[in-house]
Amino acid sequence: MIIRNIGELVGIVPAGVTRKCGAEMSRTGVLRDAWLRIEDGRIAGFGPMADGPQGPPGPEDIDAQGGLLMPAFCDSHTHVVYAGSRDGEFLDKIEGRSYEEIAARGGGILNSADLLHRTPEDELFAQSVERVREMMRKGSGAIEIKSGYGLNPADELKMLRVIRRIRDAVPATVRATFLGAHAVGRGYTKEAYVQTVVDMLPQAAELADFVDVFCDEGFFSPEDTDRILAAAAPLGLRPKIHANELAVSGGVQVGVKHRALSVDHLERTTDAEIEALRGTDTMPVMLPGSSFFLGIPFGRGRAFIEAGLPLALASDYNPGSSPSGDMRYVMALGCIRMRLTPVQAFNAVTLNGAYALGVSDITGSVTPGKRADLILTQPGWTLTKIAYLYQTPFIRRVFLGGKALEP
Repeated sequence: MIIRNIGELVGIVPAGVTRKCGAEMSRTGVLRDAWLRIEDGRIAGFGPMADGPQGPPGPEDIDAQGGLLMPAFCDSHTHVVYAGSRDGEFLDKIEGRSYEEIAARGGGILNSADLLHRTPEDELFAQSVERVREMMRKGSGAIEIKSGYGLNPADELKMLRVIRRIRDAVPATVRATFLGAHAVGRGYTKEAYVQTVVDMLPQAAELADFVDVFCDEGFFSPEDTDRILAAAAPLGLRPKIHANELAVSGGVQVGVKHRALSVDHLERTTDAEIEALRGTDTMPVMLPGSSFFLGIPFGRGRAFIEAGLPLALASDYNPGSSPSGDMRYVMALGCIRMRLTPVQAFNAVTLNGAYALGVSDITGSVTPGKRADLILTQPGWTLTKIAYLYQTPFIRRVFLGGKALEP
């Protein structure tokens, strides 16, 4: 397949570049009036139309008609496997109850755990895979999915099996994270539950790629987190940590200590967190959808970039604090509320998101040899317009592994 007459081909990155940091966040490779070839599901080449393939178009070739072609979004933080809805808590939020108050009343994560426990595995899969398909139609080509609404051994493993089934059922790249330490399960003391999570790790490691802990005020301490991550390391589970959503928790520092692939949320940070991340391989990930929905601070993304750090943005798609997997809206919030430029936000939701998923060697940019995970827009779109006109439909086609999704 050859895509011809591309108005702008954006996200061009040389082979071997797996993330962008600091000033590089403000740059992206762009080729105007371009073509791109797909072979065996991968990007085989691209260039200017003036030097493009000769002869008439083939039967599978596409005329982009001046549309923009860009890498598909890479969403590195989701909780999309859950049962039912928590719209009742939406009313609690409107009435002024905080996230912490709802959790203290037995709601929040524990409500999701109760409902998931009662939901058969096949039904849980059917509900969750439909959300993933919606995310793909909106342009996401790589998606991380966490457990964490089980909160006991049987239900956590049920979630991980559902994630494995989703991975096998969809053309997106899917990675699984074991988040047994999302909250203290009902009927446990915290000490007993931390030990239960440690005991779950060998079975979880057979199904998961990463391990996560909600290291924050009212949930798990840095000491709890350190204990879980130390037990996970010999099993090959690299950390991706929830940190600093509700307070400056120490989660960033314990994540860096254990060489976390990413530290996520970061709505509340100080210069100490920036210094802890400097010179590391850990990707800071901010979740502006959660900030928007909960009415809490937005992460200091610009300060991180100005300090020379990388930055990724992700959806945090979950039923309680960010009920949306629309990465275009995440990109827009990065611009509108975090004051990132459209190019910075674009890099944060593509290549750097892929890095936070551990897949930037195979997707996340326009690079020969990478998977052809691409978004083709309607004619006339630019990166700035995608963020600015954030509710106007812009996608003409989504390609995952070189194949166009059904509308």
